[in-house]
Amino acid sequence: MVKNHLFKSDKSPKNIQIKKEIISHFINTGNDTISELAKELDLSVPTVTKFIVELIDQGMIAEFGKIQTPGGRHPIVYGLNPSSAYFVGADMSRHHLNVALMDFTGRLVENEMGIAYTYQNTTESFDLLCGHLQNFIDRTGEIKKKIYHINLNISGRVNPETGYSYSSFYFSEEPISEILSSKLHYPVSIDNDTRAMAYGEYMKGVVENEKNVIFVNVSWGLGIGIIIDGKPYYGKSGFSGEFGHFPIFDNEIICHCGKKGCLETEASGLAIHRMVIERIKQG
Repeated sequence: MVKNHLFKSDKSPKNIQIKKEIISHFINTGNDTISELAKELDLSVPTVTKFIVELIDQGMIAEFGKIQTPGGRHPIVYGLNPSSAYFVGADMSRHHLNVALMDFTGRLVENEMGIAYTYQNTTESFDLLCGHLQNFIDRTGEIKKKIYHINLNISGRVNPETGYSYSSFYFSEEPISEILSSKLHYPVSIDNDTRAMAYGEYMKGVVENEKNVIFVNVSWGLGIGIIIDGKPYYGKSGFSGEFGHFPIFDNEIICHCGKKGCLETEASGLAIHRMVIERIKQG
């Protein structure tokens, strides 16, 4: 999603929306000509040309040569300027943290995997998380001046629109996204980890020529990510995909969500860990 802070100098909501659509086209399709952009966005060639020139002036779009055609003028190919903006993505699990830096085209520039971090639902654990993220940002050097956005993936009940995480770090009435923003001094968003994985596979991973996808994440917990018509499905409250908390089993095991008999109590990494501990104790 292209955020408005990329277009601080623009005053017209309509112009901002068109620029978002142009950038989204380049993200999803790759480099293209003005004529093809005009067809795709159902806009006139002069209108698209005007916005392309403005985006070039803003440093977000660049020329990438010409297409060789049999006759006439060779059309210029345009695309995203990779070094115009950078984004940080962080994936938080129960036992480690993965952080990556991407350029404007989504190319991986730098990453640090398996950072030692033990999640606990405490302010101390949250501060430690912020420290790891800040350390990673500081190591990017001059690039950090061009970081436009940070996204943190969290398991459980996450509403990316409001910025609240109801399963982790729900300490105050202030959304966790706003707390992170004030600590890191960058715009920050959050999303459910499985939903983010699903969209990652759709955009840059194993999914090919499909618009509707179900991604199953079996790890410490159990969840699914849903893509419908090429867009992440969030559900009415933003909590879609909490598959592991369907009441399936007739047992007395209390899930971390507070209910009994959830699918996750018998089919997840957490369940396997519990069973192993129980059997070790039984000899």
